Amino acid sequence: MEIPVYLFTGFLEAGKTRTIQETLADKEFNTGEKILLICCEEGVEEYDPSGFAHPNVEIETVEDPGDLSEALFRSYEKKHAPQMVVVEYNGMWMLDLFYRSLPENWAVYQEMLFVDATTVKSYNTNMRTQMVDKLQSCEIVIFNRVKPEQDIMELHQLVRAISRGASIAYEYTDGRIQYDEIEDPLPFDIDAPIIEIEDKDYAEWYRDLSEEMEKYDGKTVHFKGMVARSGGRDEAFAVGRHVMTCCAADITYRGVVCTGWSKKKLKTRDWVVITGKIQIAYHKLYDARGPVLTAIDVEAASAPDPVVATFY
Repeated sequence: MEIPVYLFTGFLEAGKTRTIQETLADKEFNTGEKILLICCEEGVEEYDPSGFAHPNVEIETVEDPGDLSEALFRSYEKKHAPQMVVVEYNGMWMLDLFYRSLPENWAVYQEMLFVDATTVKSYNTNMRTQMVDKLQSCEIVIFNRVKPEQDIMELHQLVRAISRGASIAYEYTDGRIQYDEIEDPLPFDIDAPIIEIEDKDYAEWYRDLSEEMEKYDGKTVHFKGMVARSGGRDEAFAVGRHVMTCCAADITYRGVVCTGWSKKKLKTRDWVVITGKIQIAYHKLYDARGPVLTAIDVEAASAPDPVVATFY
């Protein structure tokens, strides 16, 4: 039986405990089924089980990230037989630890990130890796303690630098809740006969391509990238850029598979300006469906400055 998991992430005192307390007090959410609440940090606030809608919640605490494992979660499942799992995750722990530990029948139904608007700048500056880690996969970001006079554009841009898909909500200190409706036009014209990707926009274009591949099916693009040749005998190769999401440690080559041009003329690490038509199709280099670029023109080029593409 599949067990739904509701994952609450965020740094200490970001409002996770209060929100979970209110959620479990809501009879529309907590209908009486067995719920396991897993707490991965101890904040200032504590849970008050008497305030839950039903006396159906069992609480387990994980104090060390090294304790996270499938075996631990399986032991909780055997002990409590939960029908639902709610997790208050430690903002300092990387999410990969959690996802690698999930039993196969535990499915994350929703991942929510809670952020204190008064301290977010400090966290984003000093703990950028942890911040990006939580922004990359969350479905909604809730900024709380937002002051009425605060310019939300800065908060909006912080999220959009990492995720174009996450919903954003602002909880003001005067009690108002505002949902983000700021439009973010892409820095290139996706409806142009040839989509021109400037060097500074490569990271954003690649992310948009990855998140919404189908809208690029049949589109022609023009961009600068570095060649990566495979060792196979076919003529397929890749063109892309090294992309940095948050720090030097996460720099990764992000490219698209290219066909229709002899790779004998190209060497790995050659910089080229390429024009080609995208088809979303299966390719063995992806071992999945993905953007396959049929080259129309390939010209030698110099490396961009900076060489590594970023979102900001």
